[in-house]
Amino acid sequence: MQAFRRSPLESALATVRGGARMVEAAAEDAVAAFDVLGVTGARGQPSDPFDARDPDYIRATVPAMGAVCKTYFRGEVSGLEHIPAEGPVLLVGNHSGGTMIADSFVFSQAFYERFGANRLFHQLAHDLVFKMPGLRTLVQRWGTVPASPENMRRALDRDAALLVYPGGDVETFRPSWQTSDIRFDGRMGFVRLALEHDVPIVPVVALGGQETALFLGRGRRVARALALDRLARLKVLPPALGPPFGLTILDFPLRIPLPAKIRVRVMPPIDLRSSLGRQPDVEDGYKLVTSRMQRTLTRLATKRPVPVVG
Repeated sequence: MQAFRRSPLESALATVRGGARMVEAAAEDAVAAFDVLGVTGARGQPSDPFDARDPDYIRATVPAMGAVCKTYFRGEVSGLEHIPAEGPVLLVGNHSGGTMIADSFVFSQAFYERFGANRLFHQLAHDLVFKMPGLRTLVQRWGTVPASPENMRRALDRDAALLVYPGGDVETFRPSWQTSDIRFDGRMGFVRLALEHDVPIVPVVALGGQETALFLGRGRRVARALALDRLARLKVLPPALGPPFGLTILDFPLRIPLPAKIRVRVMPPIDLRSSLGRQPDVEDGYKLVTSRMQRTLTRLATKRPVPVVG
């Protein structure tokens, strides 16, 4: 049963109200970004990132986010029935679209639309996301927390559904011609986490985000030369082409994502111990998950004859 079922008039009004709340959040971020002297009274951020999640805000903005995701990105999400309605679960996704994470919004909106705002749901994101005016407040109130092993464990200890993107910056900034490739870069922490907490892994496979701009490369050599990994936890410094400014580096200046069609497929849960034995090898678990995700992504790509249009 859908958690957000309304009449057409109620839906339209809720969309308008939710859009206003999203604009308000973006304005708060803009004020905070320029409030270097602390004189504007901009709302501060909670010391604990988990405290920023706001169920009332989620309920208010889900309709407006749905209008964007289903109209602009023509988002389609299937397989949500594979996610348990309660209790901890590790959702493992492939990451696309740079910092303009269209696939994350499409999936998160569909998740809250199905399960409601009271179902604890957290997403991990790179520190860079929390430095972007207009985006930070929205994602924090929707449950996004900085990516770290500690926050991963805390989310599962709270009996939350936790969405992680093991590929991180390396995957989300891959060249656009690698749109149908799973690139986790050998990061196996999610397997260890699932085994440590004895939770199922539910793969979340998305296609289309890498077509929201023309990503030209990762810029890994430049990032290493500038020591960005040490200074900002960044292994890439990617160039991309997108409106309105043309060339961007690491999505600065901010660009407008192209209206690429986003498809998300939620796969059946993977129980590592049932599949690999009582004491699974971490690398074997990694290969099992990534190979299944790659097969699903390849199937989605074969049904997508035209980029962006989908």
